[in-house]
Amino acid sequence: MIENRELTMDDYLAMLRRRAKVILVPALVAPLAGFLVSYAFHAKYTSQSMILVESQKVPESMVKPVVSEDLAARVATLQQRVLSQADLEPVIERLQLARGGMSVDDVIDDIRANMTVEEIEMDLPQSKTRPGVRQSQAVPAFNISYTAANAGDAQKVCAELASLMLDENLKEIAAAATGTRDVLSKGLEDAKQNLDDMDARLAAFKKQYVGQLPGDEESNLKILTGLNSQLDANTQTLNRAQQDKAYTESVLAQQLAAWKSSQSSTNPQTLEKQLSELQAQLLDLQAKYTDDHPDVIKTKSDIAEVKKKLAEVNKALSDPSDAASEKASGTEPPEIRQLRLQVHQYEDLIAAATRDQKRLQLEINSYQSKVSLSPAIEEQYKALARDYDNKQKTYADLLAKKSEADMTVKMNNQSQGERMFVLNPANVPDAPSFPVRWLFALGGLGTGLGLGFALTLWLELRDKAIRNEADAEAALDLPMLAAVPWVGVVEEESKNGRYAFWRRSHKAPDEHKETVGV
Repeated sequence: MIENRELTMDDYLAMLRRRAKVILVPALVAPLAGFLVSYAFHAKYTSQSMILVESQKVPESMVKPVVSEDLAARVATLQQRVLSQADLEPVIERLQLARGGMSVDDVIDDIRANMTVEEIEMDLPQSKTRPGVRQSQAVPAFNISYTAANAGDAQKVCAELASLMLDENLKEIAAAATGTRDVLSKGLEDAKQNLDDMDARLAAFKKQYVGQLPGDEESNLKILTGLNSQLDANTQTLNRAQQDKAYTESVLAQQLAAWKSSQSSTNPQTLEKQLSELQAQLLDLQAKYTDDHPDVIKTKSDIAEVKKKLAEVNKALSDPSDAASEKASGTEPPEIRQLRLQVHQYEDLIAAATRDQKRLQLEINSYQSKVSLSPAIEEQYKALARDYDNKQKTYADLLAKKSEADMTVKMNNQSQGERMFVLNPANVPDAPSFPVRWLFALGGLGTGLGLGFALTLWLELRDKAIRNEADAEAALDLPMLAAVPWVGVVEEESKNGRYAFWRRSHKAPDEHKETVGV
């Protein structure tokens, strides 16, 4: 290749025409070689099973699903559980996979290495909403693939792995639902116990501070105002009763003094003197008149009355008991007895008013203390009430969640929750998944083309031949003055133009000229 000049498309086409065999021979031989090389690898067969994830049949607004994590995470977790040794050993024993000198651990490692899970989404048709239009819904699903040296083993192991995935999913959902219910049941018991304890504390507080709780302050103030009014009225009544008693006692003292002065003749000396005078007068009258005379009869009657009074006075003096005084007071005039009764009534009224005054004062002091302690007690009550409301709310929330968990367990037991089922069972592969022979042939074709182009480039870089005017100018670095036509035998082209592309460089003698540089 002549350097120091710019190549055109014709130059590149000329290179392809010159080196066509160099490119075509490796391109034809390499695919055959790749196809033959594919037979050097052991054939492997891949079986697939599609599992569809069906959402729960009960609306989520009514019953929340027990599984909330992402499907990819769930599938990854299920895959790890399925590939555990405890789950794979029964499968290996049942299918007798430990053969050809392989141990159980080797087979387990082989299953783990050749199992793949791929998440997909399927578009399932739904019911028609209008004529000619059918909607589709994306449904989550995943493929389980297993590759083995035998098509039958691949199909059997893939089916077992799919079955294990379904069983593990059912176990996980049941365990999640039951575990949630058990946790909520224990939390509900604790919340109920805390609520009962808080209720007892609140009841004891209300019993201890009855009348001082929030809401009682206004009623306490009203009662306190009423008690103060009653105390004022009682004080007025007491003062008025004391005044009336004092006035009645003064009137009674005056009446007693007047009555005693009028009853001074009833003392023993006076009566004895009066009796002596009446007896002397009777003797004088008997000396003058007979016993039937009116004056004699009147005098005898007066003497008998005086003797009777004297006997009563002497008896009263000899018996100073309360009965005698009462009997003596019974002789007092009705006005004095009425005054004494009024004084006694006033004393009773004063005593009752005094008792009421003390009682009202005690009640007023009690309500004043309640009113003064109400703010502090109200703070304590609010704290207890707030704790009680929080515990009650917690209990209500746990109770609602417990009810939802029970509904979820029932839903899963009735096969109404989310479930997985095999949509496409594991197939028996008809052809090996590896090696893919046409891919080997295609790879050989690419390798041959690359090798051919590399050889072409190498040969062109080593070729220093001058083939046209541009090569001459580039090689000699001189301008071209004349061109001499090529003189020689040119093969006649076929009439249908075949081989025209390959023979473009061999033109007729009159079209070729000798290139001379000066």
